[in-house]
Amino acid sequence: MSVSTVTHLNFRGDARAALEFYQSVSGGELSIVTYKDMGNVDNPAEADQVVWGQVRAANGFHVMAYDAPSTRAWSRGDDPFFVSLRGGSADEITALWEKLADGAAVIAPLAPSQWAPLYGMLKDRFGITWVVDVAAEYPAA
Repeated sequence: MSVSTVTHLNFRGDARAALEFYQSVSGGELSIVTYKDMGNVDNPAEADQVVWGQVRAANGFHVMAYDAPSTRAWSRGDDPFFVSLRGGSADEITALWEKLADGAAVIAPLAPSQWAPLYGMLKDRFGITWVVDVAAEYPAA
């Protein structure tokens, strides 16, 4: 088993353009899932925005991004990124989650989600927001 950390960038409507740019920079493979793809559209104007996306290149370049929905407070200066912690098994991720959760504010409890066997989000005692999940394969865009 292995665990990786990936910078998870947060945008308000610019995630697709940013990911396409990072793909052009890295030559990596682009994957994008929209709110509409997930069947999770609260605001029709945001249906085609990115709920999850990534660029991953063979050389190790890897960034993830999403468009924060209008229902979520967001500021480029206050919440510009998450640290994404992905693992290959539920046991591995649960153990890491339990340690990170000590003194943390849980934003989304660790639980199965539509896009991962386990997913959770918390802000640790140092103010860093972590997105923790069990990796799942997504087709390229």
